[in-house]
Amino acid sequence: MNILGISCYYHDAAAALLQDGQLIAAAEEERFSRIKHDFGFPHHAIKFCLESGGIQAGDLGYVVFYEKPFRKFDRILMSVLQTYPQSYKVFRESMITWMIDKLWVGSKISAELGIPTAKILYSEHHMSHAASAFLCSPFEEAAIMTVDGVGEWVTGTWGVGRGNQIDIRKQMMFPHSLGLLYSAFTAFLGFEVNEGEYKVMGMAPYGQPRYVEKVWKLIRQESDGSFSLDMDYFSFQYSTERTFNRKFEQLFGPPRPPKTLFFTADSGFPTYFGDAPSNFNELCKQNQHYADIAASIGRPASVRAVANACAANRIAVLIPCHRVVRTDGGAGGYRWGVDRKAALIRREADH
Repeated sequence: MNILGISCYYHDAAAALLQDGQLIAAAEEERFSRIKHDFGFPHHAIKFCLESGGIQAGDLGYVVFYEKPFRKFDRILMSVLQTYPQSYKVFRESMITWMIDKLWVGSKISAELGIPTAKILYSEHHMSHAASAFLCSPFEEAAIMTVDGVGEWVTGTWGVGRGNQIDIRKQMMFPHSLGLLYSAFTAFLGFEVNEGEYKVMGMAPYGQPRYVEKVWKLIRQESDGSFSLDMDYFSFQYSTERTFNRKFEQLFGPPRPPKTLFFTADSGFPTYFGDAPSNFNELCKQNQHYADIAASIGRPASVRAVANACAANRIAVLIPCHRVVRTDGGAGGYRWGVDRKAALIRREADH
C-alpha cells in the first residue's frame, strides 16, 4: 500500500511516501522552492515523493495529514475567548489564516491530488512526533517522550512503543509548554522564534548560570514530574507580537534588541564584524548578561522537571549542538568549525 504523509501551513512544509511500510522518499518544500522554512502546500515535495516511488496520485491508498485542524482551531478559539480583549489581534489574524487555508486542508489535498476525501486521514500532532521517532528507530520496544510548543492542545507526552503500536500514557496541555517557555527566551534574547533557538544554545557556553533561581520563578514542578508555567510572565496566549510581558522584563531586564552583534570580553570582537565600537566594554557587559540568561535555561537544574518525569533515566532536553560528539568520542562536525567546537567544550569543562 502507498501512503503519503503531508505537513504544511505552519513551518517547514514537507511530504513523505511509504510503500508497504517502507520509507521511499521524504523532502521539505524549501528544498525545491528555495524559500527558507516554506510553509505553503508542498506541491514540489509531493511530486518528488510520487516520482521517487514510481506512482501517480491515484495509486495512493491514503494521504495522512500530520495533525487535526479542527481540534487545533478549537484550542485557538477557546484561548481567544478566555483572554479577550487582549487577544483581539490573535482572533483577527487567526480567522484570516484559518478561514483561507487551514480549516480546508482536506479539500485542498483532495483537489490537488484528485483523490476522494475518504482517503484522507488525520493524525494527532504529538502522535506524529512520537511515530517519527519510534517507528524509524531500530527498537521493538521503547519509552517515548515528545516535547514541543503546542500541537492541537497537547504540549508534551510520554508513552510506550511496541512493534508498530504507540500507547500515549500521559500528556501536558496548553498553555503549559516547555517549548513555548524556550520560545519566550528565544524572543527575549533577540532571536526569531522557530528559527533562532539554536543561537540561544550557541550563546549559552559564553555565560554562567547566574539566573537559575529566576528561571524557576516561571515554572512550577508537580509531584508526578509534570510542570505548569506561571502565566503572569507570558503573553503568547493572547499576543501575536510578544511571547513575554513586562513582568518577565522586570525579572530579567530589558530584552536584547534583534540583530545586535554578540560578543563578550572572553570572545573578543570578531574581525569579521569590522572595527570594534568605542563602547566595546559596555556592550560586552550587556551581552554577558544575556549569555548568562542563556546559560541558566540550559542548566540541568533548570530542566529537572522533565528529567524527573522520566524517573531515574537521565536525559538531556536542551542540548547545544556543540555538545554532540561521535560514539567514539570524536568531535565530529560543527557549523562553525571543529576547533571552535573543541574550544567551547573545553571552556564548559573548566567551569
